[in-house]
Amino acid sequence: MLRAGLIGLSSVGKTTLFRLLTQANHTGNKAPSSHDATVAVAQVPDQRLDRLSELFTPKKHTPATVNLIDMTGRRGSGTGVGGLLDVAAYRDADAVLHVVRAFHNESIPHPGESVDPNRDVRVMEDELILADLAVAERRLTRLEKDRKKGQSKELEAELSVLDKCKVQLEQGEPIRALELEPTEMKLLRGFQFLSAKPMLLVLNVDESDASRATDTTLERLQLQDFVAGPAIRAVSVCAKIELEISELDAEDGELFLQELGLNGPGLDRVIRAAYELLGYLTFFTTGEDECRAWSIPEGTVAQIAASEIHSDISRGFIRAEVVEYDHLITRRSVAECRKHAEVRLEGKEYVVQDGDIINFRFAT
Repeated sequence: MLRAGLIGLSSVGKTTLFRLLTQANHTGNKAPSSHDATVAVAQVPDQRLDRLSELFTPKKHTPATVNLIDMTGRRGSGTGVGGLLDVAAYRDADAVLHVVRAFHNESIPHPGESVDPNRDVRVMEDELILADLAVAERRLTRLEKDRKKGQSKELEAELSVLDKCKVQLEQGEPIRALELEPTEMKLLRGFQFLSAKPMLLVLNVDESDASRATDTTLERLQLQDFVAGPAIRAVSVCAKIELEISELDAEDGELFLQELGLNGPGLDRVIRAAYELLGYLTFFTTGEDECRAWSIPEGTVAQIAASEIHSDISRGFIRAEVVEYDHLITRRSVAECRKHAEVRLEGKEYVVQDGDIINFRFAT
């Protein structure tokens, strides 16, 4: 399952957003190596799954999900790095969601004594960079000791890539901005460097800015250059509005959104943006028992996708029966799609496409 860690200074609305995103669906689990981090599940909104469920009227409707990690914000000066997060809790996350305060409320004091999103973004980026630099330096010290005992190609390769990372980090730049070869990226995988992870900036804005395009907000906050970096995206949301919507029934919530000039809940945009940032796509399985969305990385082949459902399906893989989403919605049934030659049989090396409806044939 996808894992994303929420980070941010105190008083930014991070925990409020966490509770709204997960609808308080806490797993009861603590994140690894942390005493104050909580893991909960957020559903990935997808209108295609809703349409498929309307078509098949299944007993179960199961969206794709993302595991979110939240931890209590640390109070610091707001102008420097000061242990703002317990980094160990976020090492296993696939991405970080940095919640940034862009709203004004005198009753909620900012730890930096003023609302300055640009400053806060840089503070947190520095925190990630310093945490990674400490990891890289410790490992390099160990490798240099091992080098005195004897050299090897593997040791030299690891030394080389860690040296590159150390130089990058000492310059105050994240590892995600470092151009690395696939072999070098593979060597770094076990370190789970925080500044190497994709980042989504979640701008918690004032009510008056809720309907503004994210690009407009980024320009006003002078953050467009930061977001232009590799593996970074941004989305704006107003936690206060989202909290009010959560207290309304579906019909009233829809009317409220229309009055505000919003196309849909900001929470949906946050989850979708995180999902897309990680380069994931969705395929579906359908039937009378269950309509379900499955998350896989782009480029995943059919046999590997089958293992998301069950390892037995992957081991006994014979063929994947594939229908495109648009064809199924138009024809209203797989049988009609078959009549129009819109059902394909694909082999184990077929690269699954976003929106594929798949029935896996397998030997038991």
